[in-house]
Amino acid sequence: MDAVVMYLRGLVPGRRAVFALAIGALSGWLASLAGMPLPWMLGPMIGNTLAAVLSLPVRGPDRLRPFVIPVIGVMLGSAMRPEMFAAASRYAASFALLLPFLALTALASYAVYRRIGRYDPVTAFFSAMPGGLNDMLILGGAAGGNEKRIALAHAARVLLVILFVVLFYGYALDVSSGEVARGTAASALSPLDWALLGAAAVAGVPLGKSLRLPAPQITGPMLLSGALHLAGLVTVAPPGFLIVVAQLVIGTVIGCRFIGVGARQIGRDLSLGALSSVVMIGVAVIFAWGLSAITGLPLSLSFLGYSPGGLTEMSLLALAMGQDVAYVSVLHLVRIMLVIFAAQPMFRLTRPRSERDQTGAKSPRSES
Repeated sequence: MDAVVMYLRGLVPGRRAVFALAIGALSGWLASLAGMPLPWMLGPMIGNTLAAVLSLPVRGPDRLRPFVIPVIGVMLGSAMRPEMFAAASRYAASFALLLPFLALTALASYAVYRRIGRYDPVTAFFSAMPGGLNDMLILGGAAGGNEKRIALAHAARVLLVILFVVLFYGYALDVSSGEVARGTAASALSPLDWALLGAAAVAGVPLGKSLRLPAPQITGPMLLSGALHLAGLVTVAPPGFLIVVAQLVIGTVIGCRFIGVGARQIGRDLSLGALSSVVMIGVAVIFAWGLSAITGLPLSLSFLGYSPGGLTEMSLLALAMGQDVAYVSVLHLVRIMLVIFAAQPMFRLTRPRSERDQTGAKSPRSES
């Protein structure tokens, strides 16, 4: 055993990254077997976080990260469909309430991280935003926030929201989940699909940078992919195995950021994430109940639309719960886009000029 430990500690950086990816793949597989939400991201993140806390010789495959983030952007863009927007026009009240819902949710969550957790303003702001883990991590890191804490905050939110939604549907609404299809099979993509989706991933990044979009690795490919799907040129999402690989790499990179962080700090940050998630879910329940009372929409649908989870997870849950997938997908897509495009400008506007100048002078701490 000692010989194995000594051998592992002697691994060169490249082999440490491979070792971390192996831990991530095993953790993702186990998380998938256990039925964990986002298994191929949260599994590798949890596995490599534990490895980092135990001082195992892991290192994040950071060089792979810029190549896989556009895959996530293309996946988000693939959720756009003309029929989804046609169906969404029937739910004007849902979109009218979305902005105040996001503002109140972010404000309440920010109070948890800033007042109770004593996070610095940057980290508290991006930890509190009800956006995706990847995009908030990129934006928060670029603004000078603590990436480890931002990652933990959003990881806790995703886990707890999914758990609460399933329990709420099962016990409060008596709606059970069924089987859902897994990602798009590679054989389902034509050569033209491969070419167009690949072009969206490759050309989206420089496009996002030229347009000065926030998190251009995500938003650029997302916009190009969305345009292709809205035009009907592509009708499929990226193949499932590429999405799995992208999540594996991102989860491994995130987990390896906890190298040198003690278990006590991780436990504290996760506890704050749990408290923030409970607050956010509480706000979602209130808005969903009010929306149902105003419009007559079933609470099962309005609650899923306002649940602060991820687009992919909430859309899959909508399919499993027999809900209106178009409504849920559009609502969460609009939520994510609002948060991505508004988070950075709002962050700059809400800070004193002296702090804005200081933040702007900092070098980005993550690829953005």
